[in-house]
Amino acid sequence: MSETFSYRPKFVDIRVKKSGAAAVEREPSERPCDHIGCKGAGLHRAPKSREHANQFWHFCAAHAAEYNKRWDYFKGMTDAELDDYRKKEEIGHRPTWTFRGGRGDRIAAAGRGKGVGGAADPFGMFGGDPNAAPAKSRRRLTRLQALALEAMELDENATKAQIRAKYAELVKRWHPDSNGGDRGAEQNLQKAIKAYQTLKAGGLV
Repeated sequence: MSETFSYRPKFVDIRVKKSGAAAVEREPSERPCDHIGCKGAGLHRAPKSREHANQFWHFCAAHAAEYNKRWDYFKGMTDAELDDYRKKEEIGHRPTWTFRGGRGDRIAAAGRGKGVGGAADPFGMFGGDPNAAPAKSRRRLTRLQALALEAMELDENATKAQIRAKYAELVKRWHPDSNGGDRGAEQNLQKAIKAYQTLKAGGLV
């Protein structure tokens, strides 16, 4: 048989650990104590300063205890900085957000009584006054009724008495007898009469 087709077994160079071989134990490398002149192992960490919270000294147990007795985290702080730290400590130094909405968002608008349905804010969580009277719900008006109130210079929540009083005022103001037959005044009078009739037909008067 040709040498090309001769059998060559694979993986003949694999080394298997003998069952009786003892495991080699390596001693962990120990960092020396950072205290000057100490030859002990620095197994205990101690922060270097308040400004560098992630940097540590490595001491032996005796020098770590000695360092901790002299350590004062608040050393060098002013009274204002100390008060600020205490306030942040109450919330775990985590960022917080107020419940008060922004000036232009929907929540703030609802708190001011300008949202859908004139939502009230009885607890003052969204900028409203908790002692203020609840906002009145807006009246549902058709487009013609809204235009009629606008023509009469009235608010959308005008009462029946206010509409009648305003109508009497406009008729008195724009009547030809009060304006010497001015055609412009007559047109304004027709607008007021038409607006009043629209509101009356809708049951608002």
